[in-house]
Amino acid sequence: MRWALNRLALAITSMVALAFLVPLAVATRQIAHDRAVSDARQQATSLVTVLGVDADPTLLTNAVASTAAGSAGRLAVHLPDVDPIGVSHTDAGQISLAAQDRRSVLAPAPDGIAYLQPTVLTDGRTVVVEVYVPDAEMRRGVWTAWLVLGGLAIVLVAGSTLLADRLGGQMVRATRQLAQSTRRLGGGDLATRVEPVGPRELRDAAHAFNTMADDLRSLLDKERELAADLSHRLRTPLTALRLDAEAMPPGPVADRMRQACDLLDEELEAIITGARLGVEARGQERTDLVEVLADRLAFWSVLAEDQERPWEVVGGDVPVMLPLPRSELILVVDAMLGNVFSHTPERTAFRVSISPTGLLVDDAGPGIRDPAHAVQRGVSGAGSTGLGLDIVRRAASESSGELVISRSPLGGARVGILFPVS
Repeated sequence: MRWALNRLALAITSMVALAFLVPLAVATRQIAHDRAVSDARQQATSLVTVLGVDADPTLLTNAVASTAAGSAGRLAVHLPDVDPIGVSHTDAGQISLAAQDRRSVLAPAPDGIAYLQPTVLTDGRTVVVEVYVPDAEMRRGVWTAWLVLGGLAIVLVAGSTLLADRLGGQMVRATRQLAQSTRRLGGGDLATRVEPVGPRELRDAAHAFNTMADDLRSLLDKERELAADLSHRLRTPLTALRLDAEAMPPGPVADRMRQACDLLDEELEAIITGARLGVEARGQERTDLVEVLADRLAFWSVLAEDQERPWEVVGGDVPVMLPLPRSELILVVDAMLGNVFSHTPERTAFRVSISPTGLLVDDAGPGIRDPAHAVQRGVSGAGSTGLGLDIVRRAASESSGELVISRSPLGGARVGILFPVS
């Protein structure tokens, strides 16, 4: 945009400068020509005055020599039947024609022109005064004037282009700032705002962007608060379950029920706490995937033991920090592990692999027939809504990773997230 504005200003200013320079250049040359002819006319008139007093050749010789043109060899007096007094630069035919017409004319001469001024003496004879004007005299000062005009045009063109560049620079900076802020907002930085600068239209766009960002942050905060309220409402049925578990006779089943209630209470508390965080705080939160996986495996291992499922964990020696809240990572891990328990028979083995390059859950079940439809809500085709894998897909996108659904080395399905190698 900036270069386009510069080219536009350069083109417009150049056309305007040419529209004025060409006529001025022609007028300057014509003025120089008219000035030289006017000087010649004045010198011829002064000599005509001398001829009106006395036409003596000796007197005329002194008069011709006393003029500037005569001393330069550019003035001559043509008397009838007498050699020209001074230096003549035109032919006799032009002199005779001017004497017959008895009016001043400009006659061609080598490398210039000759101004011919006829006059009639008191005795009736016609005398022609010739003043030679060379081309150099008619062009005197023209090149200087042209150079001044050309320099002025260059200054005007450069000044207008520089001014257009400054104005274009302000527009480009304001546009780039708006574009960068838009990209940051799309990347999740809801605290970004735009300083209204530049033309009125760009300032209006900046105000509209800031208003949109404020409304978006307010909307997300309201949604988070609603999620927290909904999670809080689950405490009532959870309390009833806890009371039922406490009333059960002592034994392994009662212990698992109490443990499940405790874990569920902890997860609800984590969800409520995370949901009520502001969007800025949530955007800065980072969670160790290995730690979350260890906590969730403690929960799912109880169910795996009841269903006699062999399982193993590969990796997990180093932390894997992700830019996601703990509550969201819990949903991701539960969705991946719950997929195994929901869609494979009991006693089906599974394996969890965790490393900085990704999280993979492999099982030895029947596998996923159509991976493309498995992540679409309501159309998974496996007796579920497809919400679980969609949660995994969104978490992979937020952490710059990629959802993987393929055939497992164990013979069943592989579901996981692959992270870019840093």
